[in-house]
Amino acid sequence: MKVLFIGDVVGNIGVKMINEYLPTLKKDLKPQITIVNGENSTSFGRGINKKVYKQIMSAGADVITLGNHAWNNEEIFSFIDDTKNLIRPLNFPGNKVPGNGYTTVNINGKKMAVINLQGRIFMDPLDDPFQRIDKLLNEIENDVDMIFVDFHAETTSEKQAMAMYLDGRISALVGTHTHVQTNDYRIFPKGTAFLTDVGMCGPYDGVLGMKYKNIIRRFKTQMPTRFEVEEDGGGIISGCVIDINNDGKATHINTIMINPDRPYQN
Repeated sequence: MKVLFIGDVVGNIGVKMINEYLPTLKKDLKPQITIVNGENSTSFGRGINKKVYKQIMSAGADVITLGNHAWNNEEIFSFIDDTKNLIRPLNFPGNKVPGNGYTTVNINGKKMAVINLQGRIFMDPLDDPFQRIDKLLNEIENDVDMIFVDFHAETTSEKQAMAMYLDGRISALVGTHTHVQTNDYRIFPKGTAFLTDVGMCGPYDGVLGMKYKNIIRRFKTQMPTRFEVEEDGGGIISGCVIDINNDGKATHINTIMINPDRPYQN
């Protein structure tokens, strides 16, 4: 099983990069499942709406994951319960949270669970992600063949700790949220693929997708500054590709990076 995962889609340039490159990546890499994090994909860089959801799906995504900005666009409440391919973090507290924290995809006779999880360090105080995923895995791990986790978290330590904790119980854990791709991809001893952060898909000439002058002003003055999505310049698309055996163990992981300084070469 080959999994293609694309990191946080940011703004209009992010959606444009998805439309431009995802079909080509799928043609060249031939993944059996494609997962995209879309939590920043609206034009203002927060949340997702139905139009963008349809665009990302039409470009080739099989599952779209979210994160801490899942509810920033109120339109999501009108359609998240109607689709199984759009999932939000599993560990939002409460019993009546819209949508689902995971989905199951059938691929050539094999079942893959795709789980969205959110960290708590320097982020909103959601339920304990360790306890919540333990509970879910106890419920589903005997019913699926492979398990992929998008762990949307701020700190490298929390992401690494979660991957080590789940080593052997899941096929892969890839981090999102910090928008900068890390260079630590590896396979843990019991067969779990790991990457601290897959990076983002969006404006290349901003800071994490935002207009850099506003960010610099905030750092220099510590005054409230409106963060705006960069609408000009080039784009970046960051991702990874993971090979998983039929026994659910990962055998290979590598990163993808396309930007004006690293043009795509198939």
